[in-house]
Amino acid sequence: MRTSSSVGALLASHTQRNVAIRTRREDHLGRFRHKPTSRERSLLGFVPVDSQKPRAEPGHPPLEALAVQPLLNRDYESRPAVFYERLRAEYGPVAPVDVLGVPAWLVIGYSQTLDILRDTRGIWSRRVDAWRAYREGAVPADWPMLPVVESGNSGFRDGADSTRLRAAWSEGLRPFQDRSRTEAKALERAVRQYADELITVLAESSGRTGWADLSAQYARPLPLMVIGRLLGDGADGDDELIIDLWRVMDAGPDAQEASDRLTARVAGVCAARVDKPGADLPSYMLAAAPDLTADELTREMAMMTGLVGDVTGTLICNTITEVLIGETGARDSLSAGMIQEAINRATAANPPMANLAFRWAKADVRVGRFQIAAGDPVLVSPAAAHLDPAFTRTSAPDSIYSSRAHLAWGAGPHACLGRDLATTVTTIAVERLFERFSALRLALPADQLPWRSSPLMRGLRSLPVTFELAAGPPEPPARPAPADEEPEREAPPEDEPNSLARRVLRMMRL
Repeated sequence: MRTSSSVGALLASHTQRNVAIRTRREDHLGRFRHKPTSRERSLLGFVPVDSQKPRAEPGHPPLEALAVQPLLNRDYESRPAVFYERLRAEYGPVAPVDVLGVPAWLVIGYSQTLDILRDTRGIWSRRVDAWRAYREGAVPADWPMLPVVESGNSGFRDGADSTRLRAAWSEGLRPFQDRSRTEAKALERAVRQYADELITVLAESSGRTGWADLSAQYARPLPLMVIGRLLGDGADGDDELIIDLWRVMDAGPDAQEASDRLTARVAGVCAARVDKPGADLPSYMLAAAPDLTADELTREMAMMTGLVGDVTGTLICNTITEVLIGETGARDSLSAGMIQEAINRATAANPPMANLAFRWAKADVRVGRFQIAAGDPVLVSPAAAHLDPAFTRTSAPDSIYSSRAHLAWGAGPHACLGRDLATTVTTIAVERLFERFSALRLALPADQLPWRSSPLMRGLRSLPVTFELAAGPPEPPARPAPADEEPEREAPPEDEPNSLARRVLRMMRL
């Protein structure tokens, strides 16, 4: 069995996963290992197999022997609804798929996804050693998702380990998610300033009208700047840390070197917080769980950089896209001043994490027409579950409020603890964008927007728009106050040539 004790694997997971996914994706697009025969389709009942070593039974073969469809294909990337509905028609609420060379079950039914997430019967494990193929050494060493599942952070823990780490997260995030707290107010001021600076920079070369890529120039850089703020003194305003985060997420040729530098930076910040706590996320987590080691804290902060950087950036971009396309009600909600409703509609229609991270069955369990054997890997798909008639019929298309029963934030013992933080950052980002511009239009037809696909995430590679600035300058944003309310310095002029946003975009060559 392989293990991964290196903290570097955590941040390298983004690099290795994204680079490998990008190079392998074309091999999987539109291809099938083989289509099920009519005989196989008629034999979808199951006689349970031995939990240690699955074998063929009269019902259907084990997962490893089933015909599987590649998860990454052209429809999954550009027309996911078509792909999910084809799977639903063929297999029902759970389908066998190929995830970059590894067979897995993809759960696409709403009630089945919710049941697995809640896990009231204790059937599902998030520990990689519950994976039968992994224990047997059958997972390819170069599988792009391996660093993710081996990361050892709280997302891949069970029981008391998970409870302990999630309790630290809950208390650590509280000062930034409780809007009555000083730290939350300071963070909101910072996000507004970052948003306004990014908008000013992207618009200044064009005058009042122009063209911009709102993914590369706005939605993706903004959360990276927030990460530095959360890590606290020594990371806030650290241009190189932010740029290395970008390089890792972008999976370019220098991504591995950036990942190594980022690992060292995050580890250094966490070690410093152990010695001298401050008013920041790692320090608050240490206060809640004093027995956290520097290595454990580094693993959790490495996970945070991915979640805040990639998931929140994708949520911002997807929300803007849904508003501009105008087909899901997000535009109407925004026009009515209901910005959080617009975000909720966009989140349900196009979840940033189309599929949630792997889990493994601890015992044989029937899901839909299939018997999932102990040790089989499972992905649950909020994106597919939200297209299930069991979910879509719960609210009328013309209702003022959309359903809050969507699963984009997960549910049960591994539900997202940073939901309020991500929503706040997205709310401010979308609000400032549509206040600063009087007109925003897609520069491409909606069906030609370039999506970047991975087994977990679905977001735009770029979001090209044409814009027209609103009349009058924006209100000058107050300079973000430090979380511990140290005296504020005077705010810099709006055209400050050395602002964080300007430095970051300059280094990104945007």
